[in-house]
Amino acid sequence: MLELRQQIESAQQAIAKVWGGKPKVGIILGTGLGGFAEEIKVEASIPYGEIPHFPVSTVESHAGRLITGTLAGVPVVAMEGRFHFYEGYSMKEITFPVRVMKSLGCETLIVSNACGGMNPQFSSGDIMIIEDHINLMTDNPLRGVNDDKLGPRFPDMSEPYCQKLIAKAKEIAIEEKISVHKGVYVAVTGPNLETRAEYRFLRAIGADVVGMSTVPEVIVAVHAGLKCVGLSVITDMCLPDALEVADVAKIIAIANKAEPKLRTIVRGIVSSLGK
Repeated sequence: MLELRQQIESAQQAIAKVWGGKPKVGIILGTGLGGFAEEIKVEASIPYGEIPHFPVSTVESHAGRLITGTLAGVPVVAMEGRFHFYEGYSMKEITFPVRVMKSLGCETLIVSNACGGMNPQFSSGDIMIIEDHINLMTDNPLRGVNDDKLGPRFPDMSEPYCQKLIAKAKEIAIEEKISVHKGVYVAVTGPNLETRAEYRFLRAIGADVVGMSTVPEVIVAVHAGLKCVGLSVITDMCLPDALEVADVAKIIAIANKAEPKLRTIVRGIVSSLGK
């Protein structure tokens, strides 16, 4: 685990050479949501390939840059594109940027994603505030020898998503007349989408939406002592008895269309954290 700490320090030092700020909030931008970086008053933009030990995103819609600067006057660091288990990376590689965010000074992590909706009360283009999650990704980023300097061996997960931040996100949505849901996100390995039977199973165990990310980052964030809030953009409906063939271009287009609503909520959350 000493090696991991050394890798974190190496990445932190490389970022510090380019940007001397201390971020309060870390933001992870998912599929179709990379344009949110336009909201940030950018002070430095660093390609992942220039940061030691950072993986490189292989997903077409992910830009692959670390953006640093301010949002609503609050210093932030944002991942313009994330890493996924289905890309072949290990859980520790996927979550390494969260460790670096913590070492840079972040106290809060905001995660966003595009997902499939399974709750029949939801619709494509809606936003869901994540209340809780289910991990079905077959692995855990904390598996292996624990480094007590990075976090506890058995981190408590009774509140992985901060209730105060959930309430704040809901409050902002109401003020801005944005319709949002609250629900449970289930993470699966991917990259294939689910069968009809699998959607029925996931819905039966309590999930409202399904995706292939977010949970590993949140687990590590909780381990590191960060407060988390998660926002999902529902890009397609996954109702077993009315299932349509997935269209990736359409999914990204829906995420892009919903992005202004996400921007408003995230900007409001960040602004509240600066008070």
